[in-house]
Amino acid sequence: MDFGAVVFLIVILAIFVISMGVKQVPQGYEWTVERFGRYIQTLTPGLSLIVPFVDRIGTKLNMMEQVVDIPSQEIITKDNAMVKVDGICFYQVVDAPKAAYEVSELDRSLRALTMTNIRTVLGSMALDEALSNRDHINTKLLAVVDEATTPWGVKVTRVEIKDISPPKDLVNAMAAQMKAEREKRAKILEAEGIRASAILKAEGDKQAVVLSAEGRKEAAFRDAEARERTAAAEAKATDVLSESLSKGDVQALNYFIAQRYVDALGKIASAENQKLILMPLEAGSVIGSVAGIAEIAKHSLALKGKD
Repeated sequence: MDFGAVVFLIVILAIFVISMGVKQVPQGYEWTVERFGRYIQTLTPGLSLIVPFVDRIGTKLNMMEQVVDIPSQEIITKDNAMVKVDGICFYQVVDAPKAAYEVSELDRSLRALTMTNIRTVLGSMALDEALSNRDHINTKLLAVVDEATTPWGVKVTRVEIKDISPPKDLVNAMAAQMKAEREKRAKILEAEGIRASAILKAEGDKQAVVLSAEGRKEAAFRDAEARERTAAAEAKATDVLSESLSKGDVQALNYFIAQRYVDALGKIASAENQKLILMPLEAGSVIGSVAGIAEIAKHSLALKGKD
């Protein structure tokens, strides 16, 4: 064999051996290395060397966060309602050797585990509770599934229920129930509004009656006070008249009688329906009895006639 050909074969063999021993791991991945079928190390992103023909790559693992769709399944709730539930699970491999050698078919195992725990959690809840406490369901599922997958070198970051679908007839019954509840609340609010309006109206009427009574009370008090003052003035005038008469002074009596007489004439003269005043003949004797103040009476009548 030609020497050149031998050298060429050696170079080709060396390149082949080196290519088998040098491994380039992409970012976000880790590769396990097996020697004679037994795990010995994990290759991290970058260039790594292994022993050709002795070591081999076992499993190439994606270390980034991944998602697994949970297919829809029928579940019987605590109150015997049949619902269809599906979901989604997010996980990340944190220990490559465990994920490679502690579980077979990681995605399928994780999917089956999540479905089983969804049935367990929802089966222990009533339908209304399951529909209204989705966050609680997600939190409980996350804790259970994450704990179960820890030996697999997997960290479950989120488990979300996407949809809970009751049967159509049950949905219609729930809609009718919700409508009835809303109508009931509307009637209650309307009744409370009518009651509040009646109470306010009654309070307003009561306040009006109280204010009216207080007004009448105040008016009566003022009328009584005015009558009391008038009576006091008349009593005082009577006392003065009595004192004057006791002293022999009749002018005060004449003045008192003339004042009453003049007031009466003034009222007669000021009446709208009185156009003619007839005085009796005896009026002269009355006027004569108060001759001392006749001029005053005439002056007063003249003033009343001008008005």
